[in-house]
Amino acid sequence: MNTFHLEVFEQTSDYCELRLHIGEGTPKTRGLDKAAVEQLIGAVERDYSQHAIAQRVFGSPQLGELGAKLFAFLDGDERWLGPVLESPQGTILRITAAERLRHLPWELLARDGSYLTVAGRSPLLPVRAIGANTARPASADLPNRPLRVLFMATSPEGVEPVLSYEAEESAILEATSRTGTELVVEESGTLEGLRFLSRDYGAGYFDVLHLSGHATISQDGQPTFLAEDELGRLNTVTADQIADAMSGHWPRLVFLSGCLTGNAPDGGTFPSMSESLVRAGAPTVLGWALPVGDVSATVFAAHLYQALAGGEPLDRAVIEARRQLYAAKSSNWHLLRVYADRSPFTTMVTPLNTRGRAWIPIRGADQEFLDPQTQLSRVASRTAFVGRRRNIQRCLRTLKQPHGTPGAAEALVLHGMGGLGKSSLASRLLERMPTHQRAVWYGKVDLTKFRELTAKVAFPTMDQQIEAAKLLDNEQAPLAVRLRHLLDVNGPLGKTPCLFVFDDFEEGNLDKRDGGYVLSNEMADILPALLKAIRDTGSPSRVIITSRYRFPAPAATTVVVEALETLTTVEQIKKITNLRNLRPGSHLDLSIRQRAIEAAAGNPRLLDWLDRIVADATLDVDGLLAAIENVADKFRRETILAKNLLSSQPAELQRMLAKVNVVELPIPAETVYAIHEHPDAPGHVRRAAELGLIEEGTDPESRQPRYYVSNVLRPLIRPLLTEEEYVEACAAAARSLHKLWVTEPAQSETVS
Repeated sequence: MNTFHLEVFEQTSDYCELRLHIGEGTPKTRGLDKAAVEQLIGAVERDYSQHAIAQRVFGSPQLGELGAKLFAFLDGDERWLGPVLESPQGTILRITAAERLRHLPWELLARDGSYLTVAGRSPLLPVRAIGANTARPASADLPNRPLRVLFMATSPEGVEPVLSYEAEESAILEATSRTGTELVVEESGTLEGLRFLSRDYGAGYFDVLHLSGHATISQDGQPTFLAEDELGRLNTVTADQIADAMSGHWPRLVFLSGCLTGNAPDGGTFPSMSESLVRAGAPTVLGWALPVGDVSATVFAAHLYQALAGGEPLDRAVIEARRQLYAAKSSNWHLLRVYADRSPFTTMVTPLNTRGRAWIPIRGADQEFLDPQTQLSRVASRTAFVGRRRNIQRCLRTLKQPHGTPGAAEALVLHGMGGLGKSSLASRLLERMPTHQRAVWYGKVDLTKFRELTAKVAFPTMDQQIEAAKLLDNEQAPLAVRLRHLLDVNGPLGKTPCLFVFDDFEEGNLDKRDGGYVLSNEMADILPALLKAIRDTGSPSRVIITSRYRFPAPAATTVVVEALETLTTVEQIKKITNLRNLRPGSHLDLSIRQRAIEAAAGNPRLLDWLDRIVADATLDVDGLLAAIENVADKFRRETILAKNLLSSQPAELQRMLAKVNVVELPIPAETVYAIHEHPDAPGHVRRAAELGLIEEGTDPESRQPRYYVSNVLRPLIRPLLTEEEYVEACAAAARSLHKLWVTEPAQSETVS
């Protein structure tokens, strides 16, 4: 594309000069009356304000009129822009101007009723040129590989609406599935996490940094991004703080996918966050001028990365993504702004079929969780996974914590009732740790199955794989000794960190004992030996176990348990949105969808199951509702919710479950004990949690345990209470929660 530079030079307080640079020759110039400039700025600010634009829809004639005014201002009586726009390749118009002029919506430039930035022929890309940075020359050695993107979404507690960051990640992966994209995700949403990840991969590794989240303008007029702290709470950060976290490791492109990230506060008096990052060293930054919808931001990102991953240069990729928004009749098509230094908008990677092009060496983690009979994946794919953000953050901290530091553990147990997504969460953790090799076993594991480790892990060399096989086959030495040699720094896996996953651990690896569960004889040889080998060698390898039941940790080892809860309301909405038949707008009857969703009771696997059931065209409405109820009951019989498991527990424990179930949301332990006043209440809670009859999660603010009895259990436990006992349980819960959530917080605020 041809590049032209348009400069607004303020010669005096009352007089400006407009300069058009075409090539290396003398620029064209013409004078501008400062009063006329101020009049234009005032009109644009009035017509393009945040409040006015919110009332407009796609195709608004006011926007066309505004675009024509902006075109007339630049074109002038000399008709400068006509020849500039005749280039069939398109035109980049780099605009250098004072803040208030730079802030104007040049993306709306229109001629003869046509918007130039989405024109089918000779499209225009306005770029807000920042600073006088020395242009970075186009690299002679174009990376012959897939695109590399560092993706970080932020979703702090208490900030609404909760964005569909999973949908954005999924859309990017799907849009680039043909050409491939190495999408590395920073999951903590913190600046510290961004700092470590960018340094760990090194300068020049990533082509793009994609930050997705809410942004706003603070009370003092400074643009801020709503990031997270280490506990998921709100941490507002500035452009300077983001730049400090990057420590100069800038990729070619930064995309600030958040509202107002391209907005210059106070009518352009202060720089936007995008502009500030360019001044801090980022070559090119994309941001949104005004609040933008989740769907529009996702559509734009998908088409942008599809073009970049396919070998298109950056300027053409931005134009194509904007055109797609316009074609989709999105009212947000003109909100994306480009800020850049003098670097050329070059291609980032080679096209797909370039000879010798590298490929992404790591396959999707969902392909590690295959059913042994059907060889189909048993977990949610990377593009279908939603929710569990706090679980993921806590789990990653545990898995990455170095030995000898607080919170470090050799193993992580993902615990919860059937269908809550333990295996899918394990798969997600594997995706989030691409530096580790994967070895996944399903169901019962004996020594013979465990030796398959050598076939599951990609060893650095064939010699190391052969050495590992010999070690594991050498039954003359104890397994613990063999595993220590395997993981020792000089051993076959000494420099190859692994994640060893035992999925559906309760299937054959646990034995019942005294009402609880312990390791089976064969697993009692394997798991302790593996955990101790990890500990003794200081290996960065870790073990992940998914299990419905809890069991004692092997002696002299450290195991952290992460308990899964039923999907929250927001997570369930995201989940349902991805389902063909239960999603809003489905062709199915609304009452059927609501009944099916209620029957699932926040259980993701049951939601998937019911989504298939309700689409059975051979059933009438009554038969469909009956099928939903029958399948739900079958689901309960086949999982931990079976009646015989519940009936095998003490009567008072069953009554405790019935009482806690009167509250249809997770509650703290203090409320559980207020509802269930019994001498052995802590024992009942502990036993129910071990068996998965009660969900034990973690409160995101207090970091204390909280408990919830799924409504899937309600038909089995509601008859255990009389009507009077049910009312008493409701009253006790109300008193306790009022004290904890209303009275005590209010007193705390008064004292502080």
